[in-house]
Amino acid sequence: MEGLSSDLNVYRNQLENVTEITIFILTGFTDDFELQVFLFFLFLAIYLFTLVGNLGLVVLVIKDSRLHNPMYYFLSVLSVLVACYFTVVTPEMLVNFLAENKSISFLGCAAQMLLFVTLGTTECFLLAAMAYDRFVAIYNPLLYSVSMSPRIYVPLMVASYVGGILHATVHTVATFSLSFCGSYEIKHVFCDIPPLLAISCSDTHINQLLLLYFVGFIEIVTILIVLISYCFILLAILNMRSSKGRQKVFSTCGSHLTGVTIYHGTILFSYMRPSSSYASDHDMIVSIFYTIVIPMLNPVIYSLRNKDVKEAMKKFLREIG
Repeated sequence: MEGLSSDLNVYRNQLENVTEITIFILTGFTDDFELQVFLFFLFLAIYLFTLVGNLGLVVLVIKDSRLHNPMYYFLSVLSVLVACYFTVVTPEMLVNFLAENKSISFLGCAAQMLLFVTLGTTECFLLAAMAYDRFVAIYNPLLYSVSMSPRIYVPLMVASYVGGILHATVHTVATFSLSFCGSYEIKHVFCDIPPLLAISCSDTHINQLLLLYFVGFIEIVTILIVLISYCFILLAILNMRSSKGRQKVFSTCGSHLTGVTIYHGTILFSYMRPSSSYASDHDMIVSIFYTIVIPMLNPVIYSLRNKDVKEAMKKFLREIG
């Protein structure tokens, strides 16, 4: 009886030590105030450039009839997504650079993760759909308007978002079902899955398996779609007689493939590793790269190297000038 009583007391003490966490602290990059001010203005400039560039592309596609085709509709949807994706993370991060209180509520952290993972996953699916769109346009241009009619590309866009929401819901529910009874400081600038798993006092084995299987499956499927599409595109390019035509296709598809490679590479580095190998400083830099730097480059990668977009931009500037 004494042994049982002792065990009950130990268990009771453990329960008392487990406090329900209602806020998290985002520790961020550094405690150096001067560096924080510099980073604030740097990321503010990047944020404004990203919003103007991506939303400006949407305006061009809406206004210019030459851009009314599935390729630019996909780019518009991607641009809106990237602007939202960037906005989920950046304003909170900018505030925390200058604020003494770097806290985020438990529900706010969950909402940020849900939106962040939803938009990130949706982008994976959209990039794969864009690769398929380029394959159809280049491999069989005469049937492009039929093969990529609204009955095809609209469901592809909707399915991308549905897939993103379902994937994000699984990870958000699984992550915030864990106990956070030890540290409530997240060594990151936003609420991402790996840093939250790192501070949980629960067994995160199931969460690690969910990351491995779900992220792995999405990455394999979307990367295969991109690779297969570009293999056929390469065959079509080699069969082109016009060197000018080959150069135009290389320019358009090369920029797309560059963006896809960078984006998927950073995702694989961030999420396809066990939690024991999680290094906060390195992972934070990589996370910032694919949440801030890549969205900033989106207008350059997909738009500014495109002749039709540049012509539409010149026309738009003449109209407002």
